[in-house]
Amino acid sequence: MLSVVIVGGLHADARKAAVARLLADVPASVVLHHDLATAAAGTVVRTVRDASGLLSAAETPLVNDCACCALREDLVPELRRIADDGVTRLAVVELWDSVEPKAMAEVVTAGGLTVTGVITAVDPALVLPYLGNGDDLAERGLAAAATDQRTIADTFARQLEYAPVLAVADSEEADDEDHELLAQLHPTARRILIDTGGPAGARPLAGQAEGPQRGTPLPSPGPLVRAALAGFDVEAAAAAQHPACALLPADADAHGVSTLVWHRDRPFHPERLYEALEDITCAAARSRGRFWLADRPDTLLHWDAAGGALCVESAGPWLASLPDAAWDMVPPVRRAAAALDWHPEHGDCCQHLVFTSPALDRDGLERLLESCLLTDTEYAAGRTAWKQLPPAFDTLLEV
Repeated sequence: MLSVVIVGGLHADARKAAVARLLADVPASVVLHHDLATAAAGTVVRTVRDASGLLSAAETPLVNDCACCALREDLVPELRRIADDGVTRLAVVELWDSVEPKAMAEVVTAGGLTVTGVITAVDPALVLPYLGNGDDLAERGLAAAATDQRTIADTFARQLEYAPVLAVADSEEADDEDHELLAQLHPTARRILIDTGGPAGARPLAGQAEGPQRGTPLPSPGPLVRAALAGFDVEAAAAAQHPACALLPADADAHGVSTLVWHRDRPFHPERLYEALEDITCAAARSRGRFWLADRPDTLLHWDAAGGALCVESAGPWLASLPDAAWDMVPPVRRAAAALDWHPEHGDCCQHLVFTSPALDRDGLERLLESCLLTDTEYAAGRTAWKQLPPAFDTLLEV
């Protein structure tokens, strides 16, 4: 059976090094890549190569003027063709720069193929510059469609946080702060250092065990190969990104980098929070989580900020607002996450925001956030009064 590993990331040099390592270390492996840089001309170029060089190249037309749509339409049929040859044991899907691994992992799995790993390649020296880059992808020639409004920062953040494995370039420019920032942004990821020496030129970072060998037996497989074949659960990965049950970083402070976990059981005053948004958003290189507005007490809101820009979206109702009969329709992981934060008065409604950055002003940020909560008097007035507060977030939520 063909194993498929997805390797992505905006850090192209690191990504190419990780792909080259897999090709060198896995016999009978190929790399499938869709180059979306030619989309402006109306086509996407697909190449297939192995360790010896190019095997095939072809153009596939755009679908609905969307390069990513063309990739989705072409990827699964090509992987099936590779699987049918009966020779290839590993297909490495090297994503184009701004393509996010979540969508492609779900497409491949829905197509009946087996994704055994998802890897994002990163250069630790570039993590902070990319997280701070609010440029639109279109400005850098990286947009996947004419309607693509993503930025460098938010795209990089999602690429980084979705993958359970990070292939980390052995960068001479990276210092302890850079590595610590990477570790705090995605503390549960397995980080594997990539270099160019030897047939197994990858090793776990200091302090990380290689773990037992899993997957297809290979002669002396390196840690990157083991990670690529270890197995991947698309549903669990999606749940880990959902704002209601996301596996967010824990409180940390080391090498000049801090992560502040801010959790409160009282709702925000919509106007005071809205007035403070710019200061809160710019206080950290990366912030994310879920929050609770007094004028929308039944709505779970998603906070997602990087590059000085904030995205606020509704993520549906809090479980506390659902009738008991509806709970059976809620995934178990969501119910378990809610149980951890359950409050005797208002259930899972809460503020759970996480801020990660070098030189984070923890005390100042906490004071600012606290000032946006309802006062004792406002809180005591109850939900009926809360709903009468001015709806300051209508524009952001496109109501």
